[in-house]
Amino acid sequence: MSRIDESRTFMPVRIAVLTVSDTRAASDDRSGDVLVQRLSDAGHILAARTIIRDERTKIADQLRIWCADDAIDVVISTGGTGLTGRDVTVEAHRDVYEKEIDAFGTVFTHVSMAKIGTSAVQSRATGGVALGTYLFALPGSPGACKDAWDEILAYQLDYRHRPCNFVEIMPRLDEHLRRK
Repeated sequence: MSRIDESRTFMPVRIAVLTVSDTRAASDDRSGDVLVQRLSDAGHILAARTIIRDERTKIADQLRIWCADDAIDVVISTGGTGLTGRDVTVEAHRDVYEKEIDAFGTVFTHVSMAKIGTSAVQSRATGGVALGTYLFALPGSPGACKDAWDEILAYQLDYRHRPCNFVEIMPRLDEHLRRK
């Protein structure tokens, strides 16, 4: 069973928050606010935050910029993961991924099923890795952001989490780029 090993030292990670929306501004970005509050409360560092319209190229460009930034370890986006024509965040993430974390979407669906029942099938939450940076795309609702953080990311982004976590393998994510 998973647990927090208090004998290990907590290691804060630097997290960027990207809100994808045609209608949100900083003053009413509730989902972004949820993520910032939770990551800060957990002891992590807010490395960057911005809002971008639902445009695949712009989203992918921002993800690439943050992946190339050594001061950012993780990018969490919120919004644009649904099924409508303007929901292109998942496609933008996949344009950037070197590897997809397939089980992230599965585990998120499992968590969502307990909260919203079969409506969970409408989410396309995803996770991946690019240039040694973790990328996660979450739905745009504050509740979905709370669920993803509280049930998945809070543990996987905590170095003390056993039996394993994303933080402990972070130094090896880009090892293929360092090979000769």
